[in-house]
Amino acid sequence: MWRNRSSSSRELTTVSVTLSRPRRQPLRAGARGDGGAARTLPAKALPALGVVAALALSACAPAPKGGGINDPYEKQNRAVHRFNVGLDRHLVKPTSNVYGHVVPEPIRQGVANFASNLSQPSYILNDLLQGDVGDGAHTLFRFVVNTTAGVGGIFDPATALGINDQPNDFGHTLSVWGARQGAYLEVPVLGPSTERDLTGTVVDLAINPMNFLLNGDERKGGFVVQVFKKLGNRYKYSSTVDSILYGSGDSYAQERLIYLQSRDYQLGIKSKDDAFTDPYEDPYGN
Repeated sequence: MWRNRSSSSRELTTVSVTLSRPRRQPLRAGARGDGGAARTLPAKALPALGVVAALALSACAPAPKGGGINDPYEKQNRAVHRFNVGLDRHLVKPTSNVYGHVVPEPIRQGVANFASNLSQPSYILNDLLQGDVGDGAHTLFRFVVNTTAGVGGIFDPATALGINDQPNDFGHTLSVWGARQGAYLEVPVLGPSTERDLTGTVVDLAINPMNFLLNGDERKGGFVVQVFKKLGNRYKYSSTVDSILYGSGDSYAQERLIYLQSRDYQLGIKSKDDAFTDPYEDPYGN
């Protein structure tokens, strides 16, 4: 039986904080999830993967005493945050508004579906690296259904069949492998992250199976589709993003808090309150 789990992501890069429902609980510390799955990677990707993973496991900044927010680079982060907010104000938000008003919603949804489908092989790879064969099979089935019956992923019949999207990433894989979160980072253009998650982003770009399945022009097309998906998300969640970036007294602290809490929830890291629920569960009912 396929596990029926849903996820909703709100990408507020620069623009954005990712707000998602939980995907899965991480394996217990010490559990290995990289056994046979690593053999699915092309040989040329393995050295880079090993080096980056080792750096992430050994070099992340230690957690702060007393369980506070680990933000030793706050001064630099705030400077980057001001740049990101300016980028959003003068470029990303206006462009997303044009995209949202000019392009009909069904087409925007089709673009988002197609971009999401292109991400599924990367999710499958991370499922396997985490030792989660069941989730990998679930996502593979979703990919096959949407690629065939969904006309390359433009439509999403898999969700209608109960085969829900289960995003995954190498930052999560590093968490499963026992890597510490490290320091909070604000990355130019990309927005909020941590040392572990930024490492994961770099590795995901390097080992994404689509890099080896698509030619150069197709990869460029895939990148363009991902950009339009993010513009669609910026337009769709405009009021939420605006309230964070422009409606709060300290948008940096607000964005940092939302990102870290949401990321912990995605990884199944509970607060001291056993009755912990996702404070950012989709307010739009989607």
